[in-house]
Amino acid sequence: MEEYLVPTGFGEDEFVEKKSRFLGRVWPADTEAEALSHIEEMRKQHYDATHNCWAYIIRDGATRFSDDGEPGGTAGMPMVQVLQKEGLYNIVCVVTRYFGGTLLGAGGLVRAYTKGAKIAVDAAGKSMKRVWTALYIPCPYPYYERLKLLCEDMEAVIRDTQFTAEVELEVLVAAGKCAEFQEKLTDMTAGTVETMVLGQEYRAFPVKDAKGSEQP
Repeated sequence: MEEYLVPTGFGEDEFVEKKSRFLGRVWPADTEAEALSHIEEMRKQHYDATHNCWAYIIRDGATRFSDDGEPGGTAGMPMVQVLQKEGLYNIVCVVTRYFGGTLLGAGGLVRAYTKGAKIAVDAAGKSMKRVWTALYIPCPYPYYERLKLLCEDMEAVIRDTQFTAEVELEVLVAAGKCAEFQEKLTDMTAGTVETMVLGQEYRAFPVKDAKGSEQP
């Protein structure tokens, strides 16, 4: 199965540019029908807005967008380009504009709708959808902090931790990195810690940003 980035969840943010109010929103959407449902929801909620521009990318479907009355190429396409640059799939974005009385020009509109999409994506966060191998790891306390660092270095997810006679962890490791993870764990603990494979899952988990913090 392929791995790819998806939005972690719903995200929204807004800003004002020359008295025009821009509201950016992003949702996960696995199908075009789901994407269109969110778009229609925003049209109804913001029926009094000047424009409700939108874009979506569906992994096994289509890439579509609308300028919703803005000059051609100044809204929907810049929004699609943001989603593509971020590497996201199964995502729908709506940027709503309430006109403030001052024309922004073509360049200003492109920048505004680009910003509206980007701040919504940032608010939603990113998750990587891939095949994960679930491991049970009984870890002696002296190795616990080093194990956490190993997980961080290999982008593994600690899903559960129980503090008993030793630290019992359930860790999800990208399937393609599982052998490497186990080898490094063996070297780190001089072979004193053995893992048990619990199974595999195909799902999304949040990824870390460039600063190393987990996205929302």
